[in-house]
Amino acid sequence: MSKQVLAEYPPLIGLFDTHSHPNDNRFDADREEVFARMRQTEMISVCVGADMASSAESVELARREPMYYASVGVHPHDAKDFTDADIPVLTRWLTTEEKVVALGEIGLDYYYDLSPRDVQKDVFARQLDLAYELDKPVILHIRDAHGDVIDILRAHRNRLPKCVVHCCSASWESAKVYMNMDCMISFAGPVTLKRSVHLHEVAVNMPLDRMMIETDSPYLAPEPVRGRRNDPCNVAHVCRFIANLRGMDAQELCDVTRENGKRFYRIK
Repeated sequence: MSKQVLAEYPPLIGLFDTHSHPNDNRFDADREEVFARMRQTEMISVCVGADMASSAESVELARREPMYYASVGVHPHDAKDFTDADIPVLTRWLTTEEKVVALGEIGLDYYYDLSPRDVQKDVFARQLDLAYELDKPVILHIRDAHGDVIDILRAHRNRLPKCVVHCCSASWESAKVYMNMDCMISFAGPVTLKRSVHLHEVAVNMPLDRMMIETDSPYLAPEPVRGRRNDPCNVAHVCRFIANLRGMDAQELCDVTRENGKRFYRIK
């Protein structure tokens, strides 16, 4: 297990895994064990919704688990199932649930194309408008679609909510465009791969106050636990890797990214 690898290092205290999916059925056998390990190092995390059902689960988890917050929204994979009736439900969660801190994950995914691209764009734009109206930050899912996402964000320039580029896959040039639109950049397991030279460039050169870290667990396990089911505690590997790239102390980066995440999600 990854906990054996992490045991080789002094624990990082107070990590913020800003994007995870602990309601996934791959945690059914050991979810409470994972939560117990998170509590040992005073972690917090956001359980991220991807459709209306998982968004409801995220809300329920945040209600009962003190270290978890929630986001709600409809992922581009599920944009084809989005209906007008979803808007008031999202609105209710975002305005009445204290621990629902963001709208997302939303955006465009042209890798799988599980929803038609015109539908993805429409649902993305509608949810951006909702987030602006409710003054809530947005979690962006972007895969093989940076050009169109940037175009949509620019079209919303005068009504653009605060956004984070989740699991950054952007080049340095694209990352600068996002940051010029006041976006945060979040790194997950792919940044730890040797071949991810473009992500290393972003992680080294971007302003530290725009950086967040995440696992996207159970997906995208980082090195040295690649190929296993990911869990929120593995955000320590992401933190240590980026700290090494930047010549920083890992606990210092842990502290900075925690405060960045709390500021973005408006967590006191």
